[in-house]
Amino acid sequence: MTGKAVAAVLTLLLISAVRTKGEAVPRSAVELRCQCVGTHSKFIHPKFIQNVNLTPSGPHCKNVEVIATLRDGREVCLEPTAPWVKLIIKAILDK
Repeated sequence: MTGKAVAAVLTLLLISAVRTKGEAVPRSAVELRCQCVGTHSKFIHPKFIQNVNLTPSGPHCKNVEVIATLRDGREVCLEPTAPWVKLIIKAILDK
């Protein structure tokens, strides 16, 4: 491969990696590995959140996963250590 071709392939891989940040893996892979490739820590107003799924760590994944389903149907993996996400988790556990 030429230097330009290698640079183009690496650029495409980098762009695809950035695009997946904070997105959940499709449901077909739920049983064997973590659902979250990356997490989103910026505040999302509760009016845009339809549902929140909290998955504790276990043999399938060492991380606690918090997946929010937004009103537009997208699923976003939230950073469990973010202060606003901790409030959401506390509210879920208190119910």
